Amino acid sequence: MKEILQYLFNHHTLSKSEAKATMIEIAQNKFNTAEVTAFISVFLMRNITLKELEGFREALLQMAAPVKIDASDAIDIVGTGGDGKNTINISTLASFVVAGAGQKVTKHGNYGASTTTGSSNVLEELGYQFKNNSDQLNEDLEKANICFLHAPYFHPALQSVGALRKSLGLRTFFNLLGPLVNPAKPQYSMIGVYNLEIARIYQYLLQKENRDFILVHGLDGYDEISLTHDSKIITKSGENIYSAEDLGFNPVTLEDIKAGNTIQETAKLFMNILEGKGTEQQNSVVLANASVALYNTHKFGTYDNCLLMAQESLESGKALQSFELLIN
Repeated sequence: MKEILQYLFNHHTLSKSEAKATMIEIAQNKFNTAEVTAFISVFLMRNITLKELEGFREALLQMAAPVKIDASDAIDIVGTGGDGKNTINISTLASFVVAGAGQKVTKHGNYGASTTTGSSNVLEELGYQFKNNSDQLNEDLEKANICFLHAPYFHPALQSVGALRKSLGLRTFFNLLGPLVNPAKPQYSMIGVYNLEIARIYQYLLQKENRDFILVHGLDGYDEISLTHDSKIITKSGENIYSAEDLGFNPVTLEDIKAGNTIQETAKLFMNILEGKGTEQQNSVVLANASVALYNTHKFGTYDNCLLMAQESLESGKALQSFELLIN
């Protein structure tokens, strides 16, 4: 590791093969905590390159625990996290709305590293027991239209650095890897990113694949459609900027969509929204993301129709039913 660190400290970047080899050794615990911390710190001072991200990703996918899930018609709704906004769990809530609307979801998530409210934190608080058994995950997908894949159960590298990431409490390049290494390999992905440079790198990487994707970025720094400002939406076929009004909603403020100060408070907000007791602003943000996700599958007609489907899922209790079927 010393040679790699010296190389990086001299303002060089890693090739794809170098990045892959280093990540494999990190997963195998071949370096001490100080060395891994120094390595991570390099990428706090500059953006990751496309080759480095590709190499890290290849390593994680190569080492991932095998899972057999029929995700040929499924979507993952996920964000990089690390935007520092401490919002409610928008992508996870949108996942249940989408599942309730009839679209299968293979949700990949993790504990929060730079926040206390990652999707895994909230679902665990609400009683969900993580699984890595393919039969059980397929059963969840069949009965609830959604299954949840807790990242450390499938990726030894993420497990090995989990405590370190939490102790650092900072956004690291591992935030960028999570959305790219869903072991179910769903056909569709809606990925929220915290800045446009990262969106471009994701775009270049994902364009090479047969699977479909949509990248979203709130232009005021959110890794989701926040409705607090315009959002950049990038697909395989193009990109555009949309206002809250363009998506059928009134603008909201950060205070409107803040998470709680504890996991317990955030979990309560989460359930309030699913149970139909959310505020108009909370519901709007969840529905905006769910509607765009549904539209991205190209199966449900116009965006307006997808918005109606999302609203019906939340208001009728179908989203809540998907959650309850997953938990129980």
